[in-house]
Amino acid sequence: MVASIREYRAKIKSTEATKKITRAMELIAASRVIRAQQQAAAAAPYARELTRAVSALATYSRVDHPITTEPENPTRAAVLVVTSDRGLAGAYSASVLKEAERLVEKLRTEGKEALLYVTGRKGVAYYKFRQRTLEDSWTGISDRPQYADARALGDALVGSFLTEDGGADEVHVVFTRFRSMLVQTPDVIRLMPLQVVEGEDKPESGEALPLYEFEPSASEVLDQLLPRYVYSRIFFCLMQAAASELASRQRAMKAATDNAQELILHYTRIANQARQAGITQEISEIVGGANALADANAGSE
Repeated sequence: MVASIREYRAKIKSTEATKKITRAMELIAASRVIRAQQQAAAAAPYARELTRAVSALATYSRVDHPITTEPENPTRAAVLVVTSDRGLAGAYSASVLKEAERLVEKLRTEGKEALLYVTGRKGVAYYKFRQRTLEDSWTGISDRPQYADARALGDALVGSFLTEDGGADEVHVVFTRFRSMLVQTPDVIRLMPLQVVEGEDKPESGEALPLYEFEPSASEVLDQLLPRYVYSRIFFCLMQAAASELASRQRAMKAATDNAQELILHYTRIANQARQAGITQEISEIVGGANALADANAGSE
């Protein structure tokens, strides 16, 4: 019985140590997620307006450019998958990888080969374990992505897109969109070819279209805007993914802390029951011994 109590006390001590770690990680994620959320929100207007400007420019200039020209028979599609470098974030990486697999399967049914570009150690380990070929990979940037990281990714994707032989005809990005502290959803966007002005940005019938003057030419203006457009969209996706990762980690660590507390209470209750059972047994043995002595003395008289 004593050994059982000692065992439960050791489990309680170990669980309390784990609880301190998960609580610390929860607080760290909570302190960083606010800043990441603000940075993601700050990057959204620039990316949105730049996309709108490039889309309108390509639409109304009537210039054939690789960024807006739909290939006749697309055979390859570059897919950038944004995952995390660290775990302990719940189903964050698993969800985005499932979305990437659905996209790859969809591209395969359309007769397109998927060229995989992956960020984050979780995604790299996932594809390497399954012996899938990666065109390129980047690690160590998921927590705090910088604009230079977006440039490196963008250069690789633009280079593949502009390569005539063996390059990509399309470019897709799979990332996690931050909607709120409780909701983060995997999302897919087609980065290139750029879709023309649609939806709310499309002018109504009868509305005067904007007139553009290009210096030196519309094609050269688009050549200059293409890298900036790609960098801004990728940077926006990285910021969204970073905020989503921190929010997921905060929720996962809070759940782990709550589970540790429940486990401590469970072990404490069992240890108390074992201690009370031991005390009751000792009292019963003492009372039984006293009764036996009393009976023995009464028999000798």
